[in-house]
Parts: sequence; structure tokens; C-alpha cells
Amino acid sequence: MAQEITIGVKQMVEAAKAEIENLSVEETQEAKHDPDTIVVDIRDVRELQREGRIPGSLHVPRGMLEFWIDPKSPYHKPIFAEDRKFIFHCASGWRSALAAKVAQDMGLKPVAHIETGFSGWMKAGGPVEEYKK
Repeated sequence: MAQEITIGVKQMVEAAKAEIENLSVEETQEAKHDPDTIVVDIRDVRELQREGRIPGSLHVPRGMLEFWIDPKSPYHKPIFAEDRKFIFHCASGWRSALAAKVAQDMGLKPVAHIETGFSGWMKAGGPVEEYKK
């Protein structure tokens, strides 16, 4: 017998958005000028290779986010211990809303996400660079 899902991903995303800062592309473009702000791209590496990335963004595979944030994890990345603002994004804003909420719950502050994701960034004419590993 199949399990019944009690809350769907759409409801989870909406709940996360209610508790995090949701930024427009324009607000993100402005925030990027602050050297204490880091744009974090959580898309799969294949998405970056295919579509490019926001110049200067930090790629963090979504499956490693919690491990890279946690200072007690053997996979911790020191950048997440810095006093910075982290703006997450994915392709359309769903994964990044959940990621920002998890990061905030873990104590990373301040965090936000690009509400329309990378697709909104490109639609608004935001700069894109080729992803080079």
C-alpha cells in the first residue's frame, strides 16, 4: 500500500518563503555590490554547465549544503563561518527557498533567496558567465 503524503512540496516551499527573506532579481543585483554578500548557486552541476551561472556566485551542491554549513561536519567549508549574507538560488526558486530555510534553521544568518531563481535572473537580463570547474 502506498504511503499518503501529508504535505506536498508546494506547501513546504510556501511555508519556507513565509519565514525567509525573498529577494527580487533587482534586489539581488543591488546586494551583490556588497562584498559581504555571497550568492550561492545550489543547482546541479549539469545545470551550471548547460546554462551558465551568476558571475562570482559560489556553487554548493544542494546535497552538501548542510554538511558544508555545519562547523562540526568533516565537510565544513570555512566560508560559511564568515560574517556574510548568503543569497541562495536554484533554477526557479523552489529548492533555494527550502535551502535558505534550512540554512537559517541551522543558525546561518542573514540568508535570503532569489524568488524567481536563475530563470528569473536570465529573463531580467542579469549577467551570466560560463561555468568553469
